[in-house]
Amino acid sequence: MSKKLSDKELLQKAIGKHIKALREKQNIPQQALASLCDFEKSNLSRLEAGNTNPTIYTLKKIADNLNISLKELMDFDV
Repeated sequence: MSKKLSDKELLQKAIGKHIKALREKQNIPQQALASLCDFEKSNLSRLEAGNTNPTIYTLKKIADNLNISLKELMDFDV
């Protein structure tokens, strides 16, 4: 029997999926974006997988390094 995801987990997964899609759209390797943001690649990997709850500061760093607005980064459906 599979566990139903909480609202928090669904949101984390949606954010991660959107970040990954935006990064891949720009052909930026995960390691490169992690480096630009001064993150460990494993941390970005967990974030994209939806296994962590990023802070607003973390999201801002990602948006800045993807050259998009924070608003654009958060423009997705859960």
